[in-house]
Amino acid sequence: MRKPLFTGCGTALITPFKNGEVDYEALDKLVEDQIAKGVSALIAVGTTGEPATMTWEEHLAVIRRVVEKADHRVPVIAGTGSNATSEAVYAAKHSAEFGADAQLVVTPYYNKTSQAGLVAHFNAIADAATLPVIVYNVPSRTGLNISPEALAEICQHENVIAVKEANSDVAQAMEKVRLCGDKVDFYCGNDDLIVPTIACGFKGVISVLSNVLPAETSQMAKLALEGKNAEAAAIQLKLLPFVNALFSETSPIPVKAALAKMGLCEDELRLPLVPMQEGPRQKMYAIMRELGLIA
Repeated sequence: MRKPLFTGCGTALITPFKNGEVDYEALDKLVEDQIAKGVSALIAVGTTGEPATMTWEEHLAVIRRVVEKADHRVPVIAGTGSNATSEAVYAAKHSAEFGADAQLVVTPYYNKTSQAGLVAHFNAIADAATLPVIVYNVPSRTGLNISPEALAEICQHENVIAVKEANSDVAQAMEKVRLCGDKVDFYCGNDDLIVPTIACGFKGVISVLSNVLPAETSQMAKLALEGKNAEAAAIQLKLLPFVNALFSETSPIPVKAALAKMGLCEDELRLPLVPMQEGPRQKMYAIMRELGLIA
């Protein structure tokens, strides 16, 4: 029987910046805090980590640092996705050399391609065989949805081990599980759907929420995986207003604002992203006070 890379909660780490540079001191503290509070995996420079505004040198340096700091305590998944297949292969090669355990590969953005192109893209990356592939489908951000039929083709490849499905179309996600669930594992990419998707066969979540609430998100996923749906759902519903706040502006804008308020990083992004607007910010802070995250 195939063993999942991880079960439960994997955190899609932010990349902290300070004075225009990567803040490695804050990154180290985030890694330690996440592991101490029970997350099952760390994703370094996935889309939440702002790779679109980082150089490849920075991108790979952050992956290396997270691998070193995690020190085999949890799997580290490297964000290698690109709209150029060759660049994704390049990033995976170096991430494998650093000791990453797998790669998270987002669908190509802007140039998008066809469903046949998607199959060719993921097959080429999997053929390189440098790291196991987790396919990342997030149509709201890329403008491109992997169809169930195309995903079924992609998942035939022996080096494709999992899918991160960040699609609010739960019915389509379930069709993908029906077609591919015997070949790969599925992880939820929507923090508002963790419990429902686990109930339908997902092995856990790759989460933005857990940057701020690693223990609570991990507990929610654990309860859901144990079939304790009422208890898991109670956490999901309690945290739903905060999840909505975290996505009230383009992610990772709100999650960085939340972490900065908690003293865990600077509230710094790179253009074209700008800090959270005051109205949504204050609404989020009010929810954080209710949850006891800030005074």
